[in-house]
Amino acid sequence: MRAAAVVYKPVGMAVGALGGVVAGAVFKQLWRRVAHEEDAPDATDEDRGWRQVLLAAALQGAVFALVKAALDRSGAAAWKRVTGVWPAGRG
Repeated sequence: MRAAAVVYKPVGMAVGALGGVVAGAVFKQLWRRVAHEEDAPDATDEDRGWRQVLLAAALQGAVFALVKAALDRSGAAAWKRVTGVWPAGRG
């Protein structure tokens, strides 16, 4: 593993943690607009139907994947601008 990839690991982890926080906030705002409710249903929420629970889960998954990909890609591009080296893939 190249030195730049080793140094990038903690940067990538920090970007990932930030992504989780951002994705949670984006999903919460999106759910408020879509469902006109303060909180999305939990899978074990007895008062919510299957459709609403599964819709919320699918939307949350899509938002998290989109935000994670955008931040991971942005972080890697920024790293290359600073170091001249694209971070290594998973491995």
